[in-house]
Amino acid sequence: MTDPAPYTQPDPYTRDTPAAQLRAPEGTDPNTPWIWLIIFLPLLPSLGLFFFDWSSFVDALLADPTGLGAYSVIFSPGYLAITALGWITTGLIIWFAYLDWRELQRRGVPQPFHWAWIFLTFVVSYAVYTIGRSVVAHRRTGRGLAPMWVTIATIVASFVVGIVIAIVITQLVFDAVLMMPLAP
Repeated sequence: MTDPAPYTQPDPYTRDTPAAQLRAPEGTDPNTPWIWLIIFLPLLPSLGLFFFDWSSFVDALLADPTGLGAYSVIFSPGYLAITALGWITTGLIIWFAYLDWRELQRRGVPQPFHWAWIFLTFVVSYAVYTIGRSVVAHRRTGRGLAPMWVTIATIVASFVVGIVIAIVITQLVFDAVLMMPLAP
């Protein structure tokens, strides 16, 4: 008597769709206007930092011995505008990620990087979507790494600008402390 063929499980490491079939039609352009808006739009709220009155903030902070003067910034129009613009920008980049994903599908890019990765903006950064999307688009079309490099450049530039702003604020604090009388 012969044994029936033993049950074999499917190999979990094989693809249903071979990688060769995950190629977009030749000449497909992976650069949509939406990806560029996703990259540059988050910089918009940061521009408000240049219009913020840092010296008044430092003076209010040092003049109030309770430290509650620092909370006055929360109710300033500039801070409220920066905060509102940040939330609006976040909503827009989520919408633009969906539009970008849909446009890549329309152009024939198979299985583009899913737009829902943009929700990691709330936890990490919008860069998760832009870099992941660039890598997948490059694999599918053979081009499309420019958004990744521009994202990395904007992040580096943001760090540099952040360091400069921190230095300026620190200098303002030192100047204000040096001008304070030593005895009441």
